[in-house]
Amino acid sequence: MADNYEEMSCSEAKELLRKWRDDNERRSDEVVQIFDYCLADKVKKLGSERLIVLEQVFVAALDCGRIKLAEDCVRVLISEFPESLRIMKLKAMLLEALERYDDALDVLESIINKDETNAAARKRKIAILKAKGQISDAIRELCDYLRKFMSDQEAWHELCNLYMMEGDYSKAAFCMEEVLLHNPFSHLIHQRMGDIRYTMGGQDNIEIAKSYYAQAVKLNANNLRALYGLYLCCGHIVNSKAPVNKRKEAQKLSTWALKKISEITNDKLPRSTKSSKNSNQSNDIAALEAAFGNLDAKLN
Repeated sequence: MADNYEEMSCSEAKELLRKWRDDNERRSDEVVQIFDYCLADKVKKLGSERLIVLEQVFVAALDCGRIKLAEDCVRVLISEFPESLRIMKLKAMLLEALERYDDALDVLESIINKDETNAAARKRKIAILKAKGQISDAIRELCDYLRKFMSDQEAWHELCNLYMMEGDYSKAAFCMEEVLLHNPFSHLIHQRMGDIRYTMGGQDNIEIAKSYYAQAVKLNANNLRALYGLYLCCGHIVNSKAPVNKRKEAQKLSTWALKKISEITNDKLPRSTKSSKNSNQSNDIAALEAAFGNLDAKLN
């Protein structure tokens, strides 16, 4: 197959686009180039794949900001299937790209009215509401979506993010617990639960956060963020009015977590820090600084 898109035949271009569809590869820039160089004047020669190729090119054109090309593709698709819900969703995507959000919402609402189980239309509606900054409306729509699609883990995760944007951490924790039910052995979900509980604050939540961080470390001993969270939780418990036995246990766990952080970040410390005979406190601070520098503090 030709490497230069300009030298491709129509059959080669069609075969390559089919391969990317089968492999679920987006490759928007390449798709648009192939259409421009090889297929723009030969659309009718695509046979039975003509419409699906136009849909593929439409999505790629939106990704690349080629609005005129996207409009041309969707116009042909609408003329072929004027009542198709799938084509109506593409029309909504075009309106969304043009920032005509209200018109896009009207189209999506008409799709949902005709088919309440159309998950794609519901998700696009939620995405538009989020883009418009209408977080409370997006939460309401997402809750309604999850009543019909309770096993959608990505939706639960997104709802958690929306609740955190609103500062409603107790509901965010509930959403992550739903995700945890589907992925009980994911150290990242346990770590996220620890982050949420630690942010909520209070002695009880700190204890719960410590348990989640500990489980995350148990599942992945190199999870630096979970180790740091565990260290912080233990430090909080040590300085609290908790029973003596709990404070002693937290002190031992804190020391272990700090030692583990130091081991992981040892290669990232400056040579002078490794070779110097500074006090243990200085080494601990260096280890924590290296650990903190490698943490991703973002929520998503």
